[in-house]
Amino acid sequence: MNPTMITFALYLVVMLTIGIVTYRMTNTLSDYVLGGRKLNSWVTAFSASASDFSGWLLLGLPGAAYATGLGANSLWLALGLAVGAMINWKYVAKRLRVYTEYAGDSITMPQFFENRFRDKSHLLRVVSAVFILSFFLFYTASGLVAGAKLFQGTFDIDYHFALILGAAIIVVYTFLGGFLAVSYTDLIQGVLMSAALAFTAIYGLIQIGGFGELFSQLSAVNPNMIDAFAATDYDQAGDVLWESAGTIGAVGIISALAWGLGYFGQPHILARFMAIRSHKKVPKARLISVGLGLVIPLYAALIVGMLGVLTFDQPLADQEQVFIQLVQFIYNPWIAGILLAAVLAAIMSTVDSQLLVSSSALTEDFYRRYFRKNASDKELVWTGRIAVLVIALIALLLAWNETSSVLSLVSYAWAGFGATFGPTLLFSIFWRRMTRNGAVAGIIVGGLTVFLWPLTGSALYEMVPGFLLSSIAIIVFSLTGKGPTEEMKKEYDKVSGV
Repeated sequence: MNPTMITFALYLVVMLTIGIVTYRMTNTLSDYVLGGRKLNSWVTAFSASASDFSGWLLLGLPGAAYATGLGANSLWLALGLAVGAMINWKYVAKRLRVYTEYAGDSITMPQFFENRFRDKSHLLRVVSAVFILSFFLFYTASGLVAGAKLFQGTFDIDYHFALILGAAIIVVYTFLGGFLAVSYTDLIQGVLMSAALAFTAIYGLIQIGGFGELFSQLSAVNPNMIDAFAATDYDQAGDVLWESAGTIGAVGIISALAWGLGYFGQPHILARFMAIRSHKKVPKARLISVGLGLVIPLYAALIVGMLGVLTFDQPLADQEQVFIQLVQFIYNPWIAGILLAAVLAAIMSTVDSQLLVSSSALTEDFYRRYFRKNASDKELVWTGRIAVLVIALIALLLAWNETSSVLSLVSYAWAGFGATFGPTLLFSIFWRRMTRNGAVAGIIVGGLTVFLWPLTGSALYEMVPGFLLSSIAIIVFSLTGKGPTEEMKKEYDKVSGV
């Protein structure tokens, strides 16, 4: 057994141990889905970052920087994500934590929407749960693809075997410990991810002679590589690997920046805001998450991708393997094993969260609501665990195609959640006049726009029209129908005063 394999094995033992320990701490559905609302600032901060930055942070984003440098989507995408996350922590986190507790102690987003708008028909909850399940299947599949590429690139094993192996590992500890297992492992994984990217980027810059030398050598490869407004095509089979492809244009820049809008609608990230022990803990968690868990790994990932351009003599067949191959190329096998475990950490930290939110949608929003209203806590917890297995199996089938791209799958799911739930969540916690009909219209219009937009052939990211049309639908349907009840207005005023 080589050093890398030993490191991986030790890491997995730690993760599974956490799952077993937290299994004994999980007694109710609230414990399983939201950890009983008792996370501290550090766990909340790194759990939010880790559940956000899945395998695309260590595979997809470095791969994009390897293929295009600062051009195309790389720099603009990172900028959009950084700004979006900061705004989400600054204005949404505290308000959502307070509102979900006031609104019937809601433990899922669909439940919050139903309680917020007093929807006795349950239509809002069902519509929300359907879209959550739909988009999370693609998101979870992206994580499984990333895991398969990690095991394939590290141990040179068959893609499909690697896919099954990675899925099995993630499902086991999510199945056992639920939200607490996911959150505490995310703390370890978030620290490991940030450290791995930062350490690799700094080490590479020192070896090459700093930023000036990095940009100078990239410019020699192709001047477009250091031009944020220029496009570069990566063709590993051509005579020119990095070929100039004109300018990015306004559509490309807007599409990349629009990734930041996605933060307002990601259920697995918003769940961390709902689970923090108190809204008074949010400022500390925000500082930790934005500083250590967001800005550092985002821009370190770009540097790692660009370092890969100057490191390998032979072009990479799969650009999303650049971090994996770079780590194995420059480090001692023991150090490489630790840093590659960070890739597994990134993948696990998001897939487990996605499985958990999907499980809660099936258990809380379908099973208990329509089939077993008086189900015991024990029954609901086990229903949630079985749901994890079912969802993971479907995602596994979606990920079975070996040519799947991590970043493309994440891009679609990210747009789906951002456009479907982002406007609805923002208006529900910041607009007193919003109604149930407005919420239903916003979710449906946003979700359907993302599904149908590719048929237009437009290069504009689905997030942009989806977010805009969803917002318009919310305003129109809220103003044209019956207004909110006095009870809803009083509740909104109480939350606003906190």
